[in-house]
Amino acid sequence: MTSTLEEARQLVTRGTDSGARIEGLDAATRAARGRLDDEVVDRAQEVVDRATGRLRLSATHTVVAIAGATGSGKSSTFNALTGLELSAVGVRRPTTSWASACVWGRVGAGELLEWLGIPPRHQTTRDSMLDSDRRSSQSELDGVVLLDLPDHDSTEVAHHLEVDRLVALADLLVWVLDPQKYADAAIHDRYLAPAAAHQDVMLVVLNHIDTVPEDRRDSMLQDVRRLLDADGLDRVPVIAVSARNGTGIDELRTEIANRAAEKQSTRARIDADVREVAARMAEVSGTAPTRTLAEARTAALEDAFAAAAGVPVVVEAVDRSTREAVGRATGWPVAGWVAGSGRDPAHRLQLELGEGGRALSGRGSGLPQATQVQRARVDTEVRALADEVSDGLARPWVDAVHRASVSRLDELGDRLDAALAATEVGATRPPGWARLVQAVQWLLLLAFLAGLMWTGVLVGTGGLSDAPQVAGVALAPVLIVGGLVLGIVLGLVCRLLVARTARRRAAQADQRLRAAVAEVSRELVVAPVDAELTAYTTVRAGLDRAVA
Repeated sequence: MTSTLEEARQLVTRGTDSGARIEGLDAATRAARGRLDDEVVDRAQEVVDRATGRLRLSATHTVVAIAGATGSGKSSTFNALTGLELSAVGVRRPTTSWASACVWGRVGAGELLEWLGIPPRHQTTRDSMLDSDRRSSQSELDGVVLLDLPDHDSTEVAHHLEVDRLVALADLLVWVLDPQKYADAAIHDRYLAPAAAHQDVMLVVLNHIDTVPEDRRDSMLQDVRRLLDADGLDRVPVIAVSARNGTGIDELRTEIANRAAEKQSTRARIDADVREVAARMAEVSGTAPTRTLAEARTAALEDAFAAAAGVPVVVEAVDRSTREAVGRATGWPVAGWVAGSGRDPAHRLQLELGEGGRALSGRGSGLPQATQVQRARVDTEVRALADEVSDGLARPWVDAVHRASVSRLDELGDRLDAALAATEVGATRPPGWARLVQAVQWLLLLAFLAGLMWTGVLVGTGGLSDAPQVAGVALAPVLIVGGLVLGIVLGLVCRLLVARTARRRAAQADQRLRAAVAEVSRELVVAPVDAELTAYTTVRAGLDRAVA
C-alpha cells in the first residue's frame, strides 16, 4: 500500500516546478525525521501531503475562501458575489457556524469539495441556478469554488479549528475587514502577518465602505495599506466594497475571476506553502556546507581500533612464530632437537586454529583484553571524528552525528574478536622453499647417520682400509663430515631467508588484520556517521529544490 501511494505521489508531482518543489520537500522531510524537531518535520509532512492531495484534484477549479470577523460583512460579501442569499446574515445569524460553498462549474468539483470537507447540504452549484439576466455577470466566475468560512473570532473552539483548516486548504484567500475593527490585532497577529509568504494568493476587502464619510475613505484605505505593509503584505490588493449596496462588488468579482482564469492560484498557494515550511526547516537545519569524513580521521580511528584489538601483539607473534617454525624447518634437525621446541607464540594466541578450529575447541582467542588506555584512545578518536565532521553544523545535526558515532560501540569487543578470529594470518605454515630445504636437511642427516653407522661397522670388522674412497679419503667419513658441515652451513645461510619470510608474513598479517579491523570500524562508527552526513546532504538538497 505504501509503495502504491508513493507511486501516485510521484506521478502527480512529476514534471512541474511545483512538483519538483514538493519532491524536494518530501525528500528533506524523510531525511530529517528523527533528527530535526518533530513539530517542524510534522508540519513539513502536512504540507507535502496537502499539496500532493490538492494536485490530484481538479486543476480547473480555484478554491476561494472568504474569511473575516463577526460583523465584518463576510457573509454579505459572499452573497453579493454569488447573487444569491446562501448565507444568513445580520440578526438572523450573528456568527457563521459552518462553511458554505458555491460552485461555478460542477464537473470535477465533487472530489474537491469532498477533500475540502464541505457537506453536500452546504454546497450550491451556481451555474445550474443561473437565470438569463444574470448569466453574463456570473459566467466569468466559471471554475470558482467560493467558500464562506466561520467567523475567525467566534467564541466556539470548533469554529476556530474550521477556519484554520480551510485557510490552509484554500487556493485564494479574501480577508474581509470592516471600518470599526480593521486594525484588530486578532486578525493581523494570528492570520495576516504570519501569511506574508502567501500574499500573492491573498486579497483584502474593506467592507461597509458606505458607512464611512466620503472625505475619510481615502485616509482609511491608506491606513489599511499601512497596516498591511507593516505585516509584510505590501503586494496584497485592498478593495473597498459595500456588500449592502453593491459598491466595489464588481471590482472584487473581476479580481477573483481574473485570478481563477489564470489558473495560477492553486500552484501559487502550493509553492508558497512549500517555500514557507522549507524556509522554517532550513532555519532549524542550518545552511552549513555538506561534508564527508576525512581519510586521515578514519585512519586514526582504525589505528585506535587495531591497538584495542591487539593487532600489534598478533603481528609480533606472527613474526616470532615464523622465525621459529621456518628456522626449525630449514636448520640442521639435530640442532633443533637439542635446542628443544618451546611453545609457539602463534599457538599461545591460538592464531593457527582459525575460526573453525576455535569453534571446535570451544576456546576463544588468546589475545589480551583491551587496556583502559587503549579503550580511552578509542573513545577519544570516536569523539574527535564526530567533533571534526560535525563542526559548523546546526545543533540538531551535531547531536545526531554524536549519537550515531557511539550507537554501536557496545559491540566493539565482540566484533573485534570475531573479526580477528575469522582472519587467516598463516602464522605456522612453512613456505615451499622451506619444505625443500627441510627435505635436503633430512637427506644430509641421513647421510651423516649412514656414514656414522658405516664407519662403526668398518672399524669393528677391520675393513676401514678396504672401504670405498673419494679423493683418497674413505667414503664413510666423507658422509659424516659432509652431512654435518653442509647441514649446519645450509641452516646458517637460510637464516637470511627466514628473517625475510618472517617480515613478509608479519606485514601480510598486519594488512589482513587491519583490513578486518577497518571493516569493524566502518560498520560500528563510520557507516552510522556517514548515514547522518548523507541525511544532512539530502535535507540540504531537498530544501534547495523546495525554495527554488
